[in-house]
Amino acid sequence: MASAKLRWLYMALVVLGALCLYFSMHDLALFRGGPFIFKKESGRFLQLPAVDCRRDPPFLVLLVTSSHEQLSARTAIRKTWGRERVVRGKRTETVFLLGTTPSEAAALAVAQEGRRHRDIIQKDFLDVYLNLTLKTMMGIEWVHHFCPQAAFVMKTDSDMFVNVSYLVELLVRKNRTARFVTGFLKMHDLPIREKRSKWFVSRYEYPWNKYPPFCSGTAYVFSGDVASQVYNVSESVPFLKLEDVFVGLCLAKLRISLEELHSEQTFFPGGLTFSICRFRRIVACHHVQPQKMLIYWKALEDSAGEECPAK
Repeated sequence: MASAKLRWLYMALVVLGALCLYFSMHDLALFRGGPFIFKKESGRFLQLPAVDCRRDPPFLVLLVTSSHEQLSARTAIRKTWGRERVVRGKRTETVFLLGTTPSEAAALAVAQEGRRHRDIIQKDFLDVYLNLTLKTMMGIEWVHHFCPQAAFVMKTDSDMFVNVSYLVELLVRKNRTARFVTGFLKMHDLPIREKRSKWFVSRYEYPWNKYPPFCSGTAYVFSGDVASQVYNVSESVPFLKLEDVFVGLCLAKLRISLEELHSEQTFFPGGLTFSICRFRRIVACHHVQPQKMLIYWKALEDSAGEECPAK
């Protein structure tokens, strides 16, 4: 009997020792008392787009965060600004970022959609709002590994109207090819500590009283070199579910400053009332549903060549 107890005790000590060794090697935040750290190797690619950046480097890659139930939004984008391939003589590529779903039917539908359009990047993490940082970092990882030749990258959402032509015009005019980040600049934002808020962040997740400068996650643009720099530094930055702030933390560590793209506002995270002349001079507008996306795009196409009144 005593011998059996000793054997159980010995086994328990062995297991406890193995666990201690594991946690010490992996430096888990739960035992360290610090914030969780993003792991670059999290998840594996389930789908990759048919984009050959080595053979034909794009000037601009548009990474669009989406979800399984947003097929109508992806369809509208493919028929409007996402269908653009050569803009002002510059090649562009639009791809959609998705995670996984417990629904077998939805998973099968997205797999079939990916085979048909060949424009989906997908990894095996659950596609929920709390994993938006994983989704964005998946897109940045894809650029790092498969498309570092891209001159510029835009991260945007599936309910955004993007004027790709005007964006390309402004990027060419700006003539910045390295360590460049722009969008709707948020220079003095504070963490929201109200638990009922969608953007609540606890002091455990983020103990400081102010965020570093970052761009609204609805749409921001960076030079291609920034993707690899953010990807490489990401493991040393405290993980946050707010992907735009997380990218801002990475940029702060890299000492990359944010810059305005234009002297006038061109990114509208709060939305904007449509008019042809107004939308000709914007880069990105939030809260545009699929049907309106199609209407706005057709209006702009039909009015091509018409002059707008001078301001």
